[in-house]
Amino acid sequence: MFPKKFSKILFVFFMGLGMSLLMTLIITFINTGYDEFYYKRFFKAWSISLPVALVATTFVAPLVNKLVEKITK
Repeated sequence: MFPKKFSKILFVFFMGLGMSLLMTLIITFINTGYDEFYYKRFFKAWSISLPVALVATTFVAPLVNKLVEKITK
C-alpha cells in the first residue's frame, strides 16, 4: 500500500491511464477499424495520448474539485 500523501499523484496516474486507454481503444477502432495492425496503431496513438492525459489530469482535476466544492453544499 502507498502512504496517503501520494493519493493525488496516484489519482492523476490512474485517471490518466484509464481515460487515455479507453478513449484511445475506442477512437482508434472507430477511425481505422480492426485488422491485424490495430494494436500497432493503438499503441502508437496511446503513446501520445497517455502523456497528454496525465498532464491534462494534473491541471484539470484541481479545477474540477474547486468547481464541485462551489456548486455543492
